[in-house]
Amino acid sequence: MKKNTTYLLSLLLAGSFVTGALCACDSNDFLEVDHYTILAADQMFQSEEDAAKGLAGCYDILFPEGTDADGWNYKPQLFFGCHPTLDTQATGWDKQWCVQQWSAGDSDMGKAWKYTYRGISRCNDFIAGLEESEEAAEWATASVMDGEARALRAYFYMFLAENWGKVPMLATGETYSNTPDKAAAETDDEEWDFIINDLKIAAEELDWKPYNGEYGRCTKGMALAYLGEAYLWKAYKARVNGDGNAKSDENIRLAKDALEQVINSGVYELAPSFSTLWDADEAWPKEAVWQVVMDMGAGNYAKWDADAHIFVNFFSASTNGGGGWGSEYLSWELYFLYENGDKRRDASMCTNPVPNLPEEQRSAYCYGYNPFLQQVIANEDASNNQYKFNNGGDYAPGIWTLKLWRLQRCQWTTPHSPCHFYYKRYAGVLLDYAECLFRLNGGDDATAWGIIDEIRNRAFGNLEVGKADELNRKFTQYYKNLANINSAYSDYVAPETYPIPFNTETVSVPDAKTYYTAFTAESNEYHRAFTGRCQPWEVALGQERRKEFSSEWNLKADLQRSDFLIPHVECDYPKGIGVANTDPANDGTNWHYYRDWDFNTLKLVMPIPTDELLRNSLISQNPGY
Repeated sequence: MKKNTTYLLSLLLAGSFVTGALCACDSNDFLEVDHYTILAADQMFQSEEDAAKGLAGCYDILFPEGTDADGWNYKPQLFFGCHPTLDTQATGWDKQWCVQQWSAGDSDMGKAWKYTYRGISRCNDFIAGLEESEEAAEWATASVMDGEARALRAYFYMFLAENWGKVPMLATGETYSNTPDKAAAETDDEEWDFIINDLKIAAEELDWKPYNGEYGRCTKGMALAYLGEAYLWKAYKARVNGDGNAKSDENIRLAKDALEQVINSGVYELAPSFSTLWDADEAWPKEAVWQVVMDMGAGNYAKWDADAHIFVNFFSASTNGGGGWGSEYLSWELYFLYENGDKRRDASMCTNPVPNLPEEQRSAYCYGYNPFLQQVIANEDASNNQYKFNNGGDYAPGIWTLKLWRLQRCQWTTPHSPCHFYYKRYAGVLLDYAECLFRLNGGDDATAWGIIDEIRNRAFGNLEVGKADELNRKFTQYYKNLANINSAYSDYVAPETYPIPFNTETVSVPDAKTYYTAFTAESNEYHRAFTGRCQPWEVALGQERRKEFSSEWNLKADLQRSDFLIPHVECDYPKGIGVANTDPANDGTNWHYYRDWDFNTLKLVMPIPTDELLRNSLISQNPGY
């Protein structure tokens, strides 16, 4: 869907008028205003065309604000969705998000809160205007518009509920401006029922295909997938609040029904290759249930555009060899989780050329190298090519994401980083459905284990077999265009085949139930035993989610609501192992994350931002802050 920056002109009139008045401060002419220049409050709903432009303003919140993307997207979603899992880590002031040391005054937290409520306010204005418009009652598209606005509102509220717990639920017509004081929802049920109601209405009003063939619009599949997730959150809250298994199971059954509709629709399927999902040409594949795509298009290199490049590669790319910033490094605990043959590791991360990394653990394509951009990862100081390198006084894991650092070399002179942000992939829907089956039917449910095997079969490359020629033709075009595009690519060679070769023969994949039953009971240098904490199916879902969704912003929420986040931190990142990141004893043999803090369950939710506490007299701080 093409992004339209025009939003609710009638509601922006006041700001425009004040600006004009200030420009004419030495004249009284500004007091004489022709009435035809003033738009009535309901102007947006005089025609379907104007209403469509107003709806685009609700979608506008999905895009970052400002050249640094401070308002949304890469920052702070990475902080909420990934860093608390410890699978992604940071240096400098961002490090607080990896040690439960975030604060109510954190600027990224405040911006995320305000920007999300901005989206909710726009949706509330739009839904109210649509309901009150006599003209809209005659439009064939009215219900579709209403469904899209409700799906967006539910999405925004889910972000708030997942991260802050109970928050103020502004209803239709209420905005962050006209309702400055409002108490948070009294109960979790009140909050989640509001979200569920929006998603149920949206699922009724929307079709499986996006309206007018414009991918980027909310669809029935998107609404149902999030409806399933919302019911799973409500079930989780019932368990946490001691409301009993019966109430939890009731919501799990409703989640199962919603997710089953998505699966049975035939609209979605796993992409044949996990590797290709983050390539420039992979916009809205059948695996994408909800995706935001930002790409200025070929020919726009070295042009600055806040929405297209948003500094993605500077946040995620190698500070060791590419010039990026210290907001994202992946952990060695995550790296060692992958089994040999699991292609998700090579598609998701590249590493330092670590001399002490065992040969059998070295990637054939990503060891000391970014194969997509043909960049060597090395430092003139050999001591910085170890498991951890010195990044301004902090020792950071020498691993970088290839989901986000694969389409542009990290150069200040060429800011262009087309990127895909998957908010909901079909793989996630399948794993959520498997969770429902396990919880309702027990840990031996064959269909649920079969779903995990299906995910793993794709991970090991078996869905690529017989499709190598097709995949190579489709996905080498973008990379060929990089050759000699500017001085930063003077040494780049146009590839003839995909940087990570596709399977030409099927391989044997370890049976998920057998593998994770043994994994759960095992203690070694990579993880502690989960016995007594989790059943094998819980470990299987949690670890497969880590492998599948590293650097994707739903991970923390998925691990939390499935009761796996705390066991994961305790067992995958045991306390007191290794040495502190600021300790000079960091050498070529130390790869462990050093956790010297106890997990605080109160910090499963974030603190209400300080600014909100000051402006809203009816809200109070969350416990623990």
